[in-house]
Amino acid sequence: MRVVVLGTAAGGGFPQWNCACALCVRGRSGALPSRTQDCLAVSGNGVDWWLLNASPDIRVQLLACPDLAPGPGRRDTPVRGVLLTSAELDHSLGVFSLREGGGQHLYAPANAVTALRSPLGLGPVLDLYAGWSWHSVPFGEPFELAGLIATAHPVGVKRPKYAPELPGPWVVAYRLHDPSTGGTLLYSPCLATWSADFEALLSGVDCLFLDGTFCSPDEMGVRTGHSKGQSSMGHIPVLGDSGSLEQLRRFPGMRRIYTHLNNTNPLLDPESPESAEITAAGVEVLPDGTAFTL
Repeated sequence: MRVVVLGTAAGGGFPQWNCACALCVRGRSGALPSRTQDCLAVSGNGVDWWLLNASPDIRVQLLACPDLAPGPGRRDTPVRGVLLTSAELDHSLGVFSLREGGGQHLYAPANAVTALRSPLGLGPVLDLYAGWSWHSVPFGEPFELAGLIATAHPVGVKRPKYAPELPGPWVVAYRLHDPSTGGTLLYSPCLATWSADFEALLSGVDCLFLDGTFCSPDEMGVRTGHSKGQSSMGHIPVLGDSGSLEQLRRFPGMRRIYTHLNNTNPLLDPESPESAEITAAGVEVLPDGTAFTL
């Protein structure tokens, strides 16, 4: 399995256009590297590539990745489709930028498909441009992605603001397995709580991409003076007794990577005490553009 980290920031990217917090100021000055919004590209054969989420930064991300360049035909693309973890705008708006493509597949939780295909969603517009195939992913049932086996697992119930009121899970994690090598990746950029069901998904996982949106439960309030309802956003914090880092310490044999970093997150600064703490635990924050194999 080939993996390319296309983006690692939460909605708005880093620095965020309308934020003058200390980190964003340093990002604008070049003192800290900028980051595009969270997105991963995976392939089981090096030819057919799948995007995990499609952020508004997708054009820049595709142009920066040689593996995703078009060809050999003038309109050929190695991108076969998109797997959405939710219907949130920062995860799905990039599909608009892929509208010129035809024949791609879009996988998402059933609620997300319903929301995206509603009058307020992107589906009706996308259907006017290209023939995409829409798939509601059943939880826990495997489906094939050109040599990879994928399964979707519910991990959250946060509904996007534009979406209709529907019961049931809205957010999923994807488990991707390469049967030819045995490599297994779990992608969970949005995780509300560390539950027994989530921990069961970690069995046999070689690499975990985990929600690193906020370091602490009060981060936005401390750094911007306005929390904007951080506690209701559906993101487990990294640090603290109930944080994800304490859980990750119990899995030293697994490659553990934080992604979806909010612009207020001190993990954006590799010299911060918070970065030193996760590094000491063997957990990583990768730069955009990182590539590796499983």
